[in-house]
Amino acid sequence: MNATAPRLNHQRRWPLVVAGVLLALVIGVAIGEWLAWPFLAAPLERILSEKLDRRVRFSASTDSKLSAPKVSSLNKSRTNEAPISVFGVRFIGGLRLHSAQLEIAAPTWSSAPYLLLARDVTLELRYIDLWRAYHAQPLRIQRLQATALDSHLERLADGRASWQFGTKPAPAGQLMALPSFGSLQVTKGELHYSDVPLDTDINANFSFINNERKLATQANATGYYRKLPLKIELTSSGTLPEIADKVQLNKTLTVPVTLIFNAKVGRATLAFKGGTADVLHMTNFVGRFDLKGPSLGAVGDLLGVTLPTTAEFTAGGVINKQGSTWRVQVNNLDLGASHLNGTFVYEAGRSVPLLSGQLGGARLLLTDLGPAFGTVPSTTKRSKVLPDRPFDLAALRAMDADVLIDIQYADLNTSFLAPLRPLRGHLQLKDGVLTLQDLDARTAQGTLKGDLSLDGRGAKALWDAKLRWDGVRLERWIHQIRKDDLPPYISGRLNGRATLTGQGRSTAEILASLKGNVRSELRDGAISHLAIEVAGLDLAQAMGVMFKGDDALPVQCAVADLVAEGGVLRPRVMVLDTEDSVVWVDGSISMATEALNLRVVVMPKDFSPLTLRSPLRVRGSFAKPAVSLEKRPIGIKLATSFFLAILNPLAALIPLLDSGDVKEAQHRATGCQDLMQRGAAKPKAMR
Repeated sequence: MNATAPRLNHQRRWPLVVAGVLLALVIGVAIGEWLAWPFLAAPLERILSEKLDRRVRFSASTDSKLSAPKVSSLNKSRTNEAPISVFGVRFIGGLRLHSAQLEIAAPTWSSAPYLLLARDVTLELRYIDLWRAYHAQPLRIQRLQATALDSHLERLADGRASWQFGTKPAPAGQLMALPSFGSLQVTKGELHYSDVPLDTDINANFSFINNERKLATQANATGYYRKLPLKIELTSSGTLPEIADKVQLNKTLTVPVTLIFNAKVGRATLAFKGGTADVLHMTNFVGRFDLKGPSLGAVGDLLGVTLPTTAEFTAGGVINKQGSTWRVQVNNLDLGASHLNGTFVYEAGRSVPLLSGQLGGARLLLTDLGPAFGTVPSTTKRSKVLPDRPFDLAALRAMDADVLIDIQYADLNTSFLAPLRPLRGHLQLKDGVLTLQDLDARTAQGTLKGDLSLDGRGAKALWDAKLRWDGVRLERWIHQIRKDDLPPYISGRLNGRATLTGQGRSTAEILASLKGNVRSELRDGAISHLAIEVAGLDLAQAMGVMFKGDDALPVQCAVADLVAEGGVLRPRVMVLDTEDSVVWVDGSISMATEALNLRVVVMPKDFSPLTLRSPLRVRGSFAKPAVSLEKRPIGIKLATSFFLAILNPLAALIPLLDSGDVKEAQHRATGCQDLMQRGAAKPKAMR
């Protein structure tokens, strides 16, 4: 009995001892948290320095490199001050640290004096954010407050970044995410950012003030971005109403504050004035903007949005951002001489960003969009006409688009052809394939319909076009100014279709590989009688028409059927039949070499006493076409006429007499009629 009692007492003591130890530990931790563990400054410096592979200090540095006055204005301001040794840290619920000074060194490969140097700093970090940062994910700082802060951020060509604490480098062609903040308050801040892969170097001064009475932000940045000069100014301010406690203050923080933003990158400028509920995160804001630049494409590159390369532009409207969704009302978009507008939604939060909306306007000049197809300014001297600047196929894969087009007036930028009124279509960009569907344009009482596509998924773009035109009145579409109320040179209803494909890295390469068919026909047409006689060098009948006055010669049949193969178009049939003559064309047009080689033959159906009939030749290049006559037939006629004139002057007229080639003309005319009938028999879906 007596031996058992000590054993029982001993067993009862162990729980009390454990409870006492735990209680002491809890009390010790509580006291440490209350005192903020001031004696842990040196151990914490060592631990953080090892884990981050950087030197971390909570007191003024004695390193001459870091404390030299030339390094930072922050160091300058402390030259005549005694070091402040205030330090405190808490661990429960996250890492919360306060120090008179916090210094995080730059990595060993960096030439920067340090990564971060802050004075009178309060820093709060969640453990999950520290874990993610250790595994090379962007660092998120729950709260950072400092009287003064100086930071040097640097990224090398191989992707190593000074703010990255892991070993995995960032992609060399992308802007690596900088640290994000839940709350940031800095009285005076400086930021130096250098990024070799992006050809970017920026110096910024900023301040974020957020207290119980005032919200104020001010930032200025200069330098260059993607080799372009950069200047940014941002200011915001707002006064909060009287509040009773901090709980109410947290609710009133959602009150919008004024936001003014001005930026200039290269020749592109942006001015914004509006309001936001959170200047630091800018998740939601709304306001008016004015934007101008050398090209929509250049501005799109800066914003990360795929836009066409265009002429210089100015734009103004209203922008509203809610989370990752941008809504933009473009009230005016002056693009060269074009005047457009539109409403757009850009959803940046999707796996593939999507731009949708409507594009409208009163006037569009197609030449203002010419740079999108690789054209160069007209002032540039070039031996070739077709655009040869490479497409930016990577941009087609960067985002999707779904835009309806409804433009009242589309100018073809020529005084010879009437504009399109209106021009409608459905523009879509999906997985690198750009399509213009349901194209509907009207001109000269006729219509143009069809579909176009550009597949940019491969190394070369694949182009496909299916177009159809119906009822285009040539006398209205082609501007033909004639005196004395003479009839137009050509009139009638033009119908036709085109089915073409090609591939290449530019417009010129696509056209150089062109394959398909183009067919057109003229119905109820008429052509200038004088033009026919002059083309056939029928001098006698041409003079007769000139004396009595030109008239419209009815066109009985007119068909052009061209085949494209390897970028060369050849007329399978190109013939125009009138009661007076038949005109046909053969030869080739090379889109690869931009060479012309056409032969035009006029075959009269009637007798003429004075003619030098000879085929016309159209040669040269697209830039410098040349029209000439085949000299051999004319030379034979003139030489024969000369020798006969020696015998008898009247005999000189014999070689110039032309009875016409009725049989050949009828053969050509019959073939033309057959083609017209076959074309009329095909269903509209095939046209």
